[in-house]
Amino acid sequence: MSRILVSGLINIETTLKVDGFPLAYAPVRYPFFGVNSSVSGVGFNVSKAIKTLGHDVRFLSLIGQDLAGAMVRATLAQAGISADLILSALPTTAQSVILSDPSGKRQIHVDLKNIQEQVYPEESFDAALAGCDATVLCNINFSRQFLRRARAAGRLVATDVHTISRLDDDYNQDFMAAADVLFMSDELLPMPPEAWAAEIMARYAPQVLVIGLGAQGALLAVQRDRFVGRFPAASVRPVVSTIGAGDALFSAFVHGFVRTGDPYHALRQAVVFAAYKIGVTSAADGFLDQTALDRLCQDALD
Repeated sequence: MSRILVSGLINIETTLKVDGFPLAYAPVRYPFFGVNSSVSGVGFNVSKAIKTLGHDVRFLSLIGQDLAGAMVRATLAQAGISADLILSALPTTAQSVILSDPSGKRQIHVDLKNIQEQVYPEESFDAALAGCDATVLCNINFSRQFLRRARAAGRLVATDVHTISRLDDDYNQDFMAAADVLFMSDELLPMPPEAWAAEIMARYAPQVLVIGLGAQGALLAVQRDRFVGRFPAASVRPVVSTIGAGDALFSAFVHGFVRTGDPYHALRQAVVFAAYKIGVTSAADGFLDQTALDRLCQDALD
């Protein structure tokens, strides 16, 4: 397998099950076994998924000098991910609260503390990049400075800009312009996904674009083949929570694309990987290894 550098957010995630949206007011609720806290964040979710699929991961992130930061380091050790490149540069670790209802709708509240004003040392990034085959640069501010450096070093750049609605999005356009593999969600798109894909490919020209369509699967655009097409969602076990489904789809696609160079095969397997992942509550759990993924993909075809 390959060595992949991941730069992204790690935070403490608290999930809360609700009956539905809008949330009706009540002074007290007792959602037994409906409140859970764990280590998550896009950078950690991707790192853990890619590690589970068999790659050597170099994970860069920033955490706090607090009890939550200690929890992060303990969780990384359990996952077999080195914390050598995780810097305790913040007073407090970022946190999120995610409300989800039985239909899969969710509302995410993210408290980044002061992480968006922080800079990760470029010399540490350059040292970590040596020997890596690809990079996943999540759209957190401290990753922005690495886009040019990764491209200059000739490394594949993959990024997910999540929910987006404008081609000239001020925050995300640097990430879109640098990406070889570009992911995003259809939730806020101002036009049908196929039309949006054509606009993105003409403006930013990534090698590969994937637009997550939720329960409808995903749309794939491949620059070299001038291909645009939809891949249906898979159903492999009961859905518990859709939190982290996009991160799982992204992680498994990067894994498959780096491994084979075939975006079509990579997305077919990524759809199954994400479908299995949403059978658990936490965004950072429910990941298959390669052997189990191959078996499940074969079962889905039979």
